Amino acid sequence: MEIQQRSTGVPQSNSGGSMCESTTRSCEPRRKRVDKRSAPAEMARIITDPVTGKCYCRGKVLGKGGFAKCYEMTDLSTSKVYAAKIIPHSRVSKPHQREKIDREIELHRALHHKHIVHFYHHFEDKENIYILLEYCSRKSLAHILKARKVLTEPEVRYYLRQIVSGLRYLHEQEILHRDLKLGNFFVSETMELKVGDFGLAAKLEPAGNRRKTICGTPNYLSPEVLNKQGHGCESDIWALGCVMYTMLLGRPPFETTNLKETYRCIREARYSLPSSLSPQAKQLIASLLAKIPEDRPDLEHILRHDFFTQGFSPERLSASCCHSAPDFHVSSPAKSFFKKAAAALFGGKRDKVKYYETLNKLTKEEEEIYKLQHDLKRTVISQQQSKQTAENESLLPPSAESPVALATESQSPTTQDTIRLIVRGSLGSCSSSSECLEDSTTGSVADTIASVLRGCLENMPTASDIPKGSSSCNLQWVTKWVDYSNKYGFGYQLSDHTVGVLFNNGTHMSLLPDRKTIHYYAELGQCSVFPTCEVPERFVGQVTVLKYFSHYMEENLMDGGDLGTLPDAHMPRLYLLQWLKSDRALMMLFNDGTFQVNFYHDHTKIILCCQREEYVLTYINEDRVSKTLKLSSLLTSGCPPDLRERMVYSLNMLLQRCS
Repeated sequence: MEIQQRSTGVPQSNSGGSMCESTTRSCEPRRKRVDKRSAPAEMARIITDPVTGKCYCRGKVLGKGGFAKCYEMTDLSTSKVYAAKIIPHSRVSKPHQREKIDREIELHRALHHKHIVHFYHHFEDKENIYILLEYCSRKSLAHILKARKVLTEPEVRYYLRQIVSGLRYLHEQEILHRDLKLGNFFVSETMELKVGDFGLAAKLEPAGNRRKTICGTPNYLSPEVLNKQGHGCESDIWALGCVMYTMLLGRPPFETTNLKETYRCIREARYSLPSSLSPQAKQLIASLLAKIPEDRPDLEHILRHDFFTQGFSPERLSASCCHSAPDFHVSSPAKSFFKKAAAALFGGKRDKVKYYETLNKLTKEEEEIYKLQHDLKRTVISQQQSKQTAENESLLPPSAESPVALATESQSPTTQDTIRLIVRGSLGSCSSSSECLEDSTTGSVADTIASVLRGCLENMPTASDIPKGSSSCNLQWVTKWVDYSNKYGFGYQLSDHTVGVLFNNGTHMSLLPDRKTIHYYAELGQCSVFPTCEVPERFVGQVTVLKYFSHYMEENLMDGGDLGTLPDAHMPRLYLLQWLKSDRALMMLFNDGTFQVNFYHDHTKIILCCQREEYVLTYINEDRVSKTLKLSSLLTSGCPPDLRERMVYSLNMLLQRCS
């Protein structure tokens, strides 16, 4: 993971390679020499440390550098995964080349900081030198920016704080990195940033004896490096300004169509600051890219800049930020919108709301809003414990009139248990009511689905295998859900990324995939539409909860299967009519007749819906593999006992939803 192609991580028209040349050579990057010798034999898959005897399995290539390639490498005795920098002896045969590698090893192995890629071990055999480094599964900021094009200012604050932390440690050790760029900032599984690649790093020399080597990546070189004036920590600060600019705008500040023009712009500190940047971002970039090194702020002053103190900075980022922009409306306590939302939710309105004086000091209402996510996690944990208790209790036998009796011979003992309702909710009714107050239209939808399912079960033969079907189809289904009905309601996410909440008061609200539009249903078929930026005062509280559901599911829940096909754009908007939980499964019924049942224990799912005037059933098995079948084919070919048993249980839930 340590070695990456030396580039900015975004498309460039001029050279993006790093370089480190003597002052007597041209400042142009050296051209790669063609090795006319025969190619070396393929590297072994199993590699043994000749000193310790440990064996490692070489995996996929993570990156390439001038001297080396970086591979995923697994310790076969512990299964620990490393990023292994592997350098062939043939590439460092000259003394100065070997000295460079030895210097990098000696320098890196002494570094210990949470925002520095950790050095674990190194060894060599007859063919190669191996350096085992910390494995960062999210690759680098260059990869993230390539997918995202640009990053938001809160994300840039998040990453810059960690870069500054790692860089401050290096400078305290009197080490210059000299090649700070997006490709050398690696991201761990938990979205922590790690500064890496110390191939060009060097000890800081006294002011009168500073290095005059042109060293680094062209787009990130400072004026004093280009002018061979000697360079120190200020050159790393300049590179930090280039990094910040690139993250916010998707391109380096001095990028031009040719290298000489790029160098001219760098020497003159000439670049543009688009109006899309905030004033604070412009001010900080301008100070970091000051032409005179002494005019640049030190690392302590950078973190005290208005860009950091006056803007929201997330404590952590979701892994989804690697490929899509985050919705910081959910997690930002600084927004006045959430101050209003807190007042609406918790009853306390204040005529004047003071902005918090420091980043971590919140108003009372903001604290309440911020607690929502933690309450949600506690609720989920409590429900899981209750469900486990219910699983260990014995249940009563089913009634003779129950449709379960249709398939008595093929049922397991668990199937014959009656369905004990844990909690339920309906559009147009309160889930805490002792009666079912469902709308007649809901009943009509449910009766139709029950009739179709019952007819299939009564006439379907038994089979040993599931008949052939398609692996997926264009349907909308629930990929994530969370029950927060002890306070607010039931939330879910559809496969098209619509997020919905059926509230305890019987109303429904959907946040559309564009995250800019909300649909509100007070009753069946009566839809109000409004943008997220203009929420009516009476809906502020519900919109806040809706966004928290969305944020929680995005950060904490995994999709429920392999149905990757999105629905057609012209398909009608789905919204939840009714949901019900038993001690074994969750049932969800939607306005268009889509009926889904999720089984907790093995994570299997059944989805029944009507497409092109024909009912189809999708079954997602315990391996998260889906198969979609026409009910007509099930009637002809039958299905195995395990699927039949789940269909029977699903019908029971549907019929007993108001019992």
